[in-house]
Amino acid sequence: MKVLVTCPPMLGMMAEFKSLFKAKGIHVDCPSVTQTLSEAELKERIPQYDGWIIGDDPATRAVFQAGKEGKLRAAVKWGVGVDNVDFTAAQDLGIPVTNTPHMFGAEVADIAMGYVIALARQTFFIDRNVRKGKWPKPAGISLADKTVALVGFGDIGRNTAKRLLAADMKVIAYDPYFQPLPELALVQPAPWPERLGEADFIVLTCALTPNNRHLINASTLAMTKSGVRIVNVARGPLIDEVALEKALASGHVHSVALDVFEIEPLPNTSPLRQYDQCIWGSHNGSNTVDAVRRASFKAIELLFDFLEVN
Repeated sequence: MKVLVTCPPMLGMMAEFKSLFKAKGIHVDCPSVTQTLSEAELKERIPQYDGWIIGDDPATRAVFQAGKEGKLRAAVKWGVGVDNVDFTAAQDLGIPVTNTPHMFGAEVADIAMGYVIALARQTFFIDRNVRKGKWPKPAGISLADKTVALVGFGDIGRNTAKRLLAADMKVIAYDPYFQPLPELALVQPAPWPERLGEADFIVLTCALTPNNRHLINASTLAMTKSGVRIVNVARGPLIDEVALEKALASGHVHSVALDVFEIEPLPNTSPLRQYDQCIWGSHNGSNTVDAVRRASFKAIELLFDFLEVN
């Protein structure tokens, strides 16, 4: 029996997990993956494997069809986000697939809060310039009493709200499935995009769906106050990057911190790269040793259940 792993954080710690596969008599393949394998690469590889632990790869109908025509019996999406996985296709083909929810709420929230602080005080900008021999002293803004438009109130969103409230910030939450929590009673729900003009920060922590692609666009940016700061630790296509770049160029958006992009890795030709006050991540918000270990053990457990090797 053979299993393919294409999730970069898990691949980075595979030395800890290989013994689990070996104990079940399973051969595990660990290709070099920067962010994802292409659909063409997956269509060629997947038929050789009984199981697949998916990263952010294009797990499309064509890929699952190729797997079905080969050996593929089951797959697990490592992590929370599932927008890259065609669950309908997998179901149609009789291939069980699941994900590993509630694994990274605190870790991604830590990154979101770190980005909020960094944008407020321009710490990354200062660091880059000190490295160049300069000594900049930009005036930042205080966090207390600033308003955050928090898009998404799931596990990551709730953990982020906890951190924002601890900094004495005001939080407006946008989530069609919003559920109030006693410990987060100060969070105010609102339908998108009402009250967006109140926000000093916009923080995206929601899942990507067909209905919220380019949630941040020219129209919604026009509703925001001048000088708004934006953080995205969710999915890149939530933001129309063409509209965002125009808003940065005009100064309407002060700065952004993006851990994710519409195209990953961020192309060298992207006009976003010219804005030195902004912060760019590498889709790495959940990547701590503790979280990777937790999610990987869960993914392996679920895959073994599907393959009936426990």
